[in-house]
Amino acid sequence: MVGDIEARIGEWRGYLSHRAVLRPDDVQELEGHLRDQIEGLSSKGLSDDESFLIAVGRLGKIDELSREYAREHSDRLWKQLIGPDEKSATARQGERRGFVLALVMAVGAGLAVKLPWLLGLWGYDSGDFILRNAPAVVLVFLAGYLLLRRRASVRTWIAVAVPFAVAFTVMNAFPFVLNGMTLLLAAVHMIVGLWLATGIAYMNGAWRSHTARMDFLRFTGEWFVYLALIALGGGLLAGLTLGVFSAVGANLDVFVSEWMIPCGAAGAVVIAAWLVEIKQSVIENIAPVLTRLFTPLFTALLLALIVAAGIHGSFIEEGRELLILFDIVLLVVAALLLYSISARDPQQRVTWFDRLQLVMIVAALVVDVFVLVALAGRIGEYGASANKLVTLGVNLVLLANLVGAGWWHLRFITGRAPFAVVERWQTAYLPVYAAWAAVVVLVIPPVFGFA
Repeated sequence: MVGDIEARIGEWRGYLSHRAVLRPDDVQELEGHLRDQIEGLSSKGLSDDESFLIAVGRLGKIDELSREYAREHSDRLWKQLIGPDEKSATARQGERRGFVLALVMAVGAGLAVKLPWLLGLWGYDSGDFILRNAPAVVLVFLAGYLLLRRRASVRTWIAVAVPFAVAFTVMNAFPFVLNGMTLLLAAVHMIVGLWLATGIAYMNGAWRSHTARMDFLRFTGEWFVYLALIALGGGLLAGLTLGVFSAVGANLDVFVSEWMIPCGAAGAVVIAAWLVEIKQSVIENIAPVLTRLFTPLFTALLLALIVAAGIHGSFIEEGRELLILFDIVLLVVAALLLYSISARDPQQRVTWFDRLQLVMIVAALVVDVFVLVALAGRIGEYGASANKLVTLGVNLVLLANLVGAGWWHLRFITGRAPFAVVERWQTAYLPVYAAWAAVVVLVIPPVFGFA
């Protein structure tokens, strides 16, 4: 039994070690307290398992310990945001290798989006080439970074490479009409499909694991936050560059618009992933905080839309721009729901926020039904088109997801199911998004003559 208790203590110590605010000496001190508690409880006749569980409970949950140390040592967090804390030489060397790899891949992504210009291949239309290839060109470097970082197996490399190869082939082989709707729809859905393919690289091939999928969802949320912050800083840098050089009589409009912004944006995709990888334990609460902030606001927006629809009567007569805006709102709601689930402690009891989420889901379902009715009316009146059918499909995919999410949320809130089934529904639904993206990229364009 000694080996069992040591293994459990080692696992507990490992969890603590991943908290950036806890230094090695902190972990050692807490382990000493844990062992004292276990020894005292064992002397009273409790088994090793009972002693361990009670001792851990007395010390507090790992997240609570981290928060307590964060309050006492807030200066550590600020230092860790911009540089490494006290780490072993091996850990620092690993971080340096990771940074060099990320930097190489970021530079590669930035140059890749300018490859046609460098080779003088602007023969037909630069916008057409970018729309067909830029998303895949950038994401392939991100996928490569994750695969190399995780030292993925050949099987995982192949699993990731196949979707990218298909996307590159299809997007360049299909005779899309220049500036046509099917090209735009395929390009947008290609991003969704290839992002999920990149998830295979992040999960190191464990795409069947619901736990790995949930980790990828957490990564996606944090990555988006970092990318948005980089974009804000990059926009400020670009503006200052133009202003400063303009003041001294130098015109850098071409450099900023054709090199700095596109290359920087492409590289930021990889750098944001690198930041998530190395700083996740330091700022892992940013996305959950944003989720809690915007969930009530979007719930209020959905309720207001329902009231407006009741007063207005119908959306059928409205233009497609309004329906697109409604779809964007629904997509944001789905993202808020997805990330709030990924950030929630499964062991936590039902809270007011869980009930608010159920209200948001129900309101989103009502709005989605309004949009579907409006789309059906427009198709009946004006006929089917690639844009209308794809929008209809997106809303049906969201409807099915929201129905399942609402059902399992209701069962969880009423105590009929654990929160794990809510998580499992979302992770199990990810392949549906991938399948729909494949349909839009591979099937819709030829059906509508690539127009």
